[in-house]
Amino acid sequence: MGLNPNSNGGLLTIPLKKPNFRNYGIKVLKPGSVVAQDMSLLGDYIKDLIELNKENRNFRIFSPDEALSNRLNSIFSVTDRKWNASILNQDEYLASDGVVMDSYLSEHACEGWLEGYLLTGRYGFFNSYEAFIRVVDSMVSQHAKWLKMAKDVPWRKPIPSLNLVLTSHVWQQDHNGYTHQDPGFLNHIMTKKASIVRAYLPPDTNTLISCFDHIIDTKNYVNVIIASKHPTYQWLSMKDAEAHCSKGIGIWGFASNDKGTSPDVVIATCGDMPTLEGLAATSILRKYIPNLKSRFVNVVDLMKIQSESLHPHGLSDKEYDMIFTKDKPIIFAFHGYPNLIHELTYRRINKNLHVRGYNEEGSITTPFDMRVLNRVDRFHLVLLILDHVEGFENEKKICQEYCIQMLEKHESYIREYGKDIPEVRDWQWLY
Repeated sequence: MGLNPNSNGGLLTIPLKKPNFRNYGIKVLKPGSVVAQDMSLLGDYIKDLIELNKENRNFRIFSPDEALSNRLNSIFSVTDRKWNASILNQDEYLASDGVVMDSYLSEHACEGWLEGYLLTGRYGFFNSYEAFIRVVDSMVSQHAKWLKMAKDVPWRKPIPSLNLVLTSHVWQQDHNGYTHQDPGFLNHIMTKKASIVRAYLPPDTNTLISCFDHIIDTKNYVNVIIASKHPTYQWLSMKDAEAHCSKGIGIWGFASNDKGTSPDVVIATCGDMPTLEGLAATSILRKYIPNLKSRFVNVVDLMKIQSESLHPHGLSDKEYDMIFTKDKPIIFAFHGYPNLIHELTYRRINKNLHVRGYNEEGSITTPFDMRVLNRVDRFHLVLLILDHVEGFENEKKICQEYCIQMLEKHESYIREYGKDIPEVRDWQWLY
């Protein structure tokens, strides 16, 4: 069964056996030199996680008919969807002993099944389209509240965490459109008790695998990961990813040229697509204003930007100022709604903070146009940076003209060809 009752009414869980996550990373010799699908490679790790725990029967995956869509294809080489009815010859991946609860298109059922499964002392996670995890907002909220109160009941033992892996996200809906664009679950979960909730936005494969390995056997949390499922550039080696994830936030030296001195601007990103656009914006600045000193900051653990007085993961004021500075403009490209960053940093000095993210602008359009519509693209980010940095007037004028020309070209090009401009499609990090 994967559990044993103990004398005081709690549960003693059978420990989850985990493979060495470092063996599943992708080789990145130089940032941006490799393209891969983050969720697909995470699937390889999860496949072996399933195999290691088959005997103990203490791990399951819950998904509303989306495991394949979310690129967890690898898992079906070692298991099937759980199915109790008759099975026809044309049915795919159905079996009475499958560990994937994926045959029923209901977020409510999947979340409820997972909650019940965790209460038996076993482990699992729920993978979903980001927009439709909102269907179970209230269920996740009540579970978080229950966890808070259960900690005060002496006889209750810790239970495995409620883990939510959200993909098919707001910036990747070029075929589904506006209905599938909603990153608001982050806003919802951030209102819950700081001792319970955690949120991670890994920018590439190695950071995703590292984050998942961390959360999957934690206890008494609600963990949220938001990840990419489409082919995208890879930035960090597994060694660097592990170090970055352990800190939750960090300055990326390869993308910074302030050399440890006071920068002219801080470019911060959180999420896979904002990180791509932030790096592309940095490359434009390097080309047109090479003497402008920029510092590139990436946030994996969203709680890091909070004050340590509000969340156990939060930075102290001294740590925050060391990373973001006290008086330089901070241009923050964020995966979700911009107001969330302002809310999380409300105890900080925010006069220099300028956030770009999703602003309820979307359609069935190209991937880059989604970012342009919400002004979280590289060209709008550069224009915003130029509005707030001092000096470099001649270089700034030329750089502004370039960005405006690119935005105009983008608008006409996608209308004529239905795909993004070559300057975006073929862009690579060269520094």
